[in-house]
Amino acid sequence: MTDLDLPTSDAVISAEEAHVAHNYHPLPVVVAEGEGSWVTDVEGKRYLDLLSAYSALNFGHRHPALVAAATEQLGRLTLTSRAFHNDRLGAFAAALAELSGKDMVLPMNTGAEAVETGIKVARAWAYRVKGVPEGRAKILVASGNFHGRTTTIVGFSDDPQARDGFGPFAPGFEIMPYGDAAALTAAIDDDTAAVLIEPIQGEAGVVIPPDGYLRAVREACTAANVLFVADEIQSGLGRVGTTFACEREGVVPDLYLLGKALGGGILPVSAVVGDRDVLGVIHPGEHGSTFGGNPLAAAVGLAVVEMLATGDLQRRALALGDHLRARLEPLIGAGVTGIRVAGLWAGVDIDPAKGAGREVAERLLARGVLVKDTHGQTIRMAPPLIIRATEIDWAVEQLRLALAD
Repeated sequence: MTDLDLPTSDAVISAEEAHVAHNYHPLPVVVAEGEGSWVTDVEGKRYLDLLSAYSALNFGHRHPALVAAATEQLGRLTLTSRAFHNDRLGAFAAALAELSGKDMVLPMNTGAEAVETGIKVARAWAYRVKGVPEGRAKILVASGNFHGRTTTIVGFSDDPQARDGFGPFAPGFEIMPYGDAAALTAAIDDDTAAVLIEPIQGEAGVVIPPDGYLRAVREACTAANVLFVADEIQSGLGRVGTTFACEREGVVPDLYLLGKALGGGILPVSAVVGDRDVLGVIHPGEHGSTFGGNPLAAAVGLAVVEMLATGDLQRRALALGDHLRARLEPLIGAGVTGIRVAGLWAGVDIDPAKGAGREVAERLLARGVLVKDTHGQTIRMAPPLIIRATEIDWAVEQLRLALAD
């Protein structure tokens, strides 16, 4: 296809509007190519990507090591189903278990599938190990949570847009205030199977809990023989300057729920990672996925784990996160009412006098920077971990100018 054959943005958007269900409200840009921290639209304009597909592109677009792993595997074998063994899954699972400090991996595809799997594992553990009477297992979750959009998951969301109109919902969940360790501890009883939380809430606007909250959750779960399940689908795999966000407080959960960056931005890969005394409760035939653990996913996932194993990307994210914070802080009071930064992840609250988050995202789009709004007045920044400090400087300057427009 030549440049003359490329469709216009208007034509592509018109086709999507006509034939794709309207479950998203994307910004009016049509991306055609990507490399590193940058993407190019169908008309040749370049943009700095500060969303990274909600942390799925932690390593940037088309990272050479990940593309090489995928390309090599595409030439050999892509899918067997778990009806047979394949020569890639074992190596991937062993490496991911070592990176996580756990024994076992249960591979799936999407983040929501990992959450659903974690729920099933927690309930099975409650009945088979803890001794909770059948049908009474309870899982505590947090206000403001976002764990996916299946009917089970939105049933314990307190976001009306995610929840309203999709019931009836599965019972067995109780919502507790995020960051309130005392309330959570008081809610734990003999029927509690697990506490399921995001160490940092992404969709809510990069909400960071108070210092000590994760440690208090860990202590309460240990004392009451309850599983601590950490949804690290957005916060994990280097995003916040550590391999997992739980490490910021020196905490190790019973189960990690992983996804997004685990697929390197190439294909969906997710996993539940835990020790044998927890994940071992699942028996053949009780849970599965045709594509979960496929050799292509395993090959890419192994390359991702090998990149993270050195710790270089985590250290880079931590240092550049400090740089990002230093550049954003002067904007407080100049169109920004507050910021929350953890590694290379930032929630920026926009002064309503400067417009809604969507409006600011559209102004940034016009200036060549891609971000996304959430909950009205907040924009999220999650640049690839490979971004340069000079690129961060340029992006924040575009934000300053967009707020002055």
